[in-house]
Amino acid sequence: MKKTETVPSAEERNDQVIERVWEVVEPVVRSEGMEIIEVEYRRESIGWVLRIFVDQERGVTVEDCARISQVVGDLLDVADIIRNPYNLEVSSPGLNRPLRKREHFEKCLGKVVEIKMVVPLSNRRNFKGNLREVGEDGVKIECEGRLFELSFSNMDRARLLYFESQ
Repeated sequence: MKKTETVPSAEERNDQVIERVWEVVEPVVRSEGMEIIEVEYRRESIGWVLRIFVDQERGVTVEDCARISQVVGDLLDVADIIRNPYNLEVSSPGLNRPLRKREHFEKCLGKVVEIKMVVPLSNRRNFKGNLREVGEDGVKIECEGRLFELSFSNMDRARLLYFESQ
């Protein structure tokens, strides 16, 4: 019997690109005294866009973004991770920053966050409320007077809602 290989979906290929970019770029960004907050790779009206959000304690300036963009752009050209033409954007995560790592959630304890789950929990996928606890495997968020335990492995995306209050 002949083994058949499945062709990855477009979403799986995009996830693979994001994972590979993260692996290659993170050490360089870290050596510049910054951390990667999020990496996005998607098709938009202008074509393919690779967006890298970086941050550091003192905040990120336009000059920081330009410097990281130059270094990362050169690195990605050499690594040849992305085969098709794309636009590289390096920016600050902004006030409503994405939350990807446990450490990101820990910095937002007591603040309002928005989390979208892959698989529904209690017949809902979207949660907006006060972040009460961060554990090894997930978080506890208070929404509408109820406490929900949300696992990191089931999160599609999460972000801080800076101007929201609970």
